[in-house]
Amino acid sequence: MSATDTFVPRLPLGDWVAVFVEWLTATFKPFFAVVKDVLLGCYDALAAVLQGPPFLVVALVLAALAFFAKGWRLGVTALVGFVVIASVDQWDNAMDTLALVLVASAIALLIGIPLGIWAARNDTVSRVLRPVLDFMQTMPAFVYLIPTVIIFLTGAVPGIVATVVFALAPGVRFTELGIRQVDREVVEAGHAFGSTPGRILRQIQLPLAMPTIMAGVNQVIMLSLSMVVISGMVGAAGLGRDVVAALQRVNISLGFEAGLSVVILAIFLDRVTSALSTRSPVAKALAATAV
Repeated sequence: MSATDTFVPRLPLGDWVAVFVEWLTATFKPFFAVVKDVLLGCYDALAAVLQGPPFLVVALVLAALAFFAKGWRLGVTALVGFVVIASVDQWDNAMDTLALVLVASAIALLIGIPLGIWAARNDTVSRVLRPVLDFMQTMPAFVYLIPTVIIFLTGAVPGIVATVVFALAPGVRFTELGIRQVDREVVEAGHAFGSTPGRILRQIQLPLAMPTIMAGVNQVIMLSLSMVVISGMVGAAGLGRDVVAALQRVNISLGFEAGLSVVILAIFLDRVTSALSTRSPVAKALAATAV
């Protein structure tokens, strides 16, 4: 018996959460089945697109994207990195991981950016969302996998859902921050010319906030990649599964090859998304003003 048992009665908070998850699973089972089918369909379709063509075709397309984003150095570096991934027999796993990251990131951004816009335009919403986002960002990543496995069983879908929850917060925060940082005088000038709030948002606030929002996009994608790797523990396909297998077997070579592939994929995603944010006309105009 611990010293606190004498003075503080045990609060069965975890038991309440477990009961709630069980009720949620039983009550909304048809809805969760539809969600599972939709997410699995999106993932399977994207994985087929990335794995269907020959390796060299997909590698050249991704390298061309890197070239468009930041020039020939990044393009060549990306192509060399993809050749290394293929040379250690991790190409299919890497494409599985990329498909999981893209699906989860797209969903997180589709939810997070509108929430960030709403929070930027409504102080009450901002105050309500802040502690929720703090909770989502500080909760250990492994904990998100427990309820998703209960609801969706094992495989890609619980990994996608857990990744969306884990990576959602930066999309909301950076969007709100970017819109709130827009100069009030510019917004007031839009009002003075008779622009509607929707037009001000589309033509003034969002373009000026785009560099900050793109930084949020970058963070969402990077967090998604880290969580997708962890999701290998619940049977999600990709590099995470090999990382978990290497840990269980104490297989140094497999762990290094899968880990190196994760690093290459992370560098590619980070550099491309960071470069795309600086290529926008607004970002170039701001940089020129700063100079």
